[in-house]
Amino acid sequence: MNDVIHAEGLVKRFGKVTALDGLDLRVPEGTVLGLLGPNGAGKTTAVRILTTLLVPDAGRATVAGVDVVAEPARVRERLGLSGQYAAVDEHLTGFENLDMVGRLYRMGRRASRARARELLDRFDLADAADRPVKTYSGGMRRRLDLAGALVAEPPVLFLDEPTTGLDPRSRTGMWDVIRELVGAGTTLLLTTQYLEEADQLADDIVVIDRGGAIAHGTADALKRQIGGERIELVVDDPGDVPRTRELLERVGTGEVRVDDHGRHLTAPVNGGADDLKATLRELDALDIQVTDIGLRRPTLDDVFLTLTGHAAEDEAADTQETDASADESRGLAREHA
Repeated sequence: MNDVIHAEGLVKRFGKVTALDGLDLRVPEGTVLGLLGPNGAGKTTAVRILTTLLVPDAGRATVAGVDVVAEPARVRERLGLSGQYAAVDEHLTGFENLDMVGRLYRMGRRASRARARELLDRFDLADAADRPVKTYSGGMRRRLDLAGALVAEPPVLFLDEPTTGLDPRSRTGMWDVIRELVGAGTTLLLTTQYLEEADQLADDIVVIDRGGAIAHGTADALKRQIGGERIELVVDDPGDVPRTRELLERVGTGEVRVDDHGRHLTAPVNGGADDLKATLRELDALDIQVTDIGLRRPTLDDVFLTLTGHAAEDEAADTQETDASADESRGLAREHA
């Protein structure tokens, strides 16, 4: 399959902050690439470069065969973008927002109005079509923003953390919409902090940290790489933590983690339910009482702690990167005005 999105050696710096440090990406036609990473990893910066909102300091990238730096206008004709925050005008109605996008694409009055109504129906917003967007819930705004990215029926779509802040029901609904788009042939690059989301939607995943790719593969391959499932439990008495830790070290296959509050322990295991049963038997034999115990699949924090030695970074790096990126985006906008 042809690579609809192709990036080689992307580098981007904002002052002393290196947001991207030689990132390579490939997204074949009609597939979904999940770009997975913690706050500040460089996901949003990569999307902004690929959608022509930022110019890389080094490297090159093409979208639908068009160079993002040499011919940005042609690239924009071929893509749709839904960012982390819904880019909608809250003083307009849902219908007016979508109709405005159609007019900006020069679709003509009749075509833009028809497309707006079609998308409002598709995203379950028809009943709120004539209400000001400021009365919409967060989930409704996110759906409207995604609808706006689809007005011109782009063959390439970029979704930057599209479900952040959504409740579980709204997130599931958004996943259904994304599946429909991909089923119809759309090529998609999706950034997310949620391994579950990438697991549900992505054909392939690139994990990035500190601006570079640190792992690449399917969701199942990444989970196998960090040791499969985890036993997670909470002891009733903090005094039982040392004995419980020793038990989990015998049963498990890696480092046992104890949370800051000292009662919550997690251990990687390979035996799944059999290891959980063995743990329960030994807890009973040692007369250790637990308030909660279960077997779960790895989370994003598990992946990053194993691959990088640290969990998701704090908000400071992300804020610095985002603020610097936004400042440059505004500068570019002024240059093009």
